[in-house]
Amino acid sequence: MSSERTTDEPGASSWLCRDEFDRQRMLEMEERLRPVRRRAAIIMAFAILTAGPWLGWWPIVFVITILGGFSLADSLMPRLARPELLMFGAWIASALTIALAVSLSGALGASALSLLAIPVITLSTRFSTRGVIVGVLISLMLAFAVGLGVDTGPVLANPVLLIMPVALILCASVLSTPLMQSDIQHRNDAVLDQLTGMLNRRALTLRVQELTEQAEITGEPIGLIVADVDHFKVVNDTFGHTTGDTVLKEIAYLLRKQLRAFDLAYRLGGEEFLVLLPGAELDGAHELAERLREAIGADPLGPDVAVTMSLGVCASSPGQGFDYKSVFARADQALYEAKRGGRDRVCVAGDARVAVLA
Repeated sequence: MSSERTTDEPGASSWLCRDEFDRQRMLEMEERLRPVRRRAAIIMAFAILTAGPWLGWWPIVFVITILGGFSLADSLMPRLARPELLMFGAWIASALTIALAVSLSGALGASALSLLAIPVITLSTRFSTRGVIVGVLISLMLAFAVGLGVDTGPVLANPVLLIMPVALILCASVLSTPLMQSDIQHRNDAVLDQLTGMLNRRALTLRVQELTEQAEITGEPIGLIVADVDHFKVVNDTFGHTTGDTVLKEIAYLLRKQLRAFDLAYRLGGEEFLVLLPGAELDGAHELAERLREAIGADPLGPDVAVTMSLGVCASSPGQGFDYKSVFARADQALYEAKRGGRDRVCVAGDARVAVLA
């Protein structure tokens, strides 16, 4: 593919996000958490002001620091291929900031160790089980480090000051995990095509919005391929719908097999598919489309069923943003030309015309 990036490619997997689905979930939840985080900061600020005569008012600086850290992360995330790493870094910074504030409070701070459970509550809303486990371990280490390493006197005299925060951290993670699993299940049901396991139109809408915003910042091109199985009705009429379903599953597998980790394929409905290619210019998208066509036509799919595929290709220009409706319309017109020109071919949408490439 053309237009190689010098940073991590968008959509690449990481230990926090296995795929683009996990990443999209994290970004959406961050949008929801942002106003809630501000309200939580107001509550903490009010509590600090109320406890000021005994504790001092200086801890409010840490509340502002945490808010500033997350705000900075929010502003930088659209520029990154793996925004989850930055967000997890911001989460660790917030836990460290709380631990530092508690440790500086001396004997009075030991009673505030339970505040380390607050960041834990948000772990499962953003990250997978792996991220939750790492985050909980970090929180527990901070609790023990502050409770036993800064001023051990109050904790040794009353171990409950450490036992209860540790229990609260663990309970917060355990109780929030089912919510994470339920959210993932509902999202899977909402964005995955049940027959092929490919992403559906709803997932496409979400991804298009993300890529549009990303292209405005980075100026990178976005390639788009629209594909349609040739004479699929004949397959259903001749071999039956069960065989037709098997063919669609095999096609979905072959499409995904040819794609990079950050390219995403969608089933638009019936026998029509769409592929989004972040960072791909027209030549690169065309090259991939030819590979997809060859892969589909290379071997029989299902029980001795040979099928072919026609594809239409278009791409946004570097530095011009990504107008999905326009790019899709031109790719769809190219697909129409491919079918009109004899099928089993790729047509590329040019700036002024559609060229048929047999």
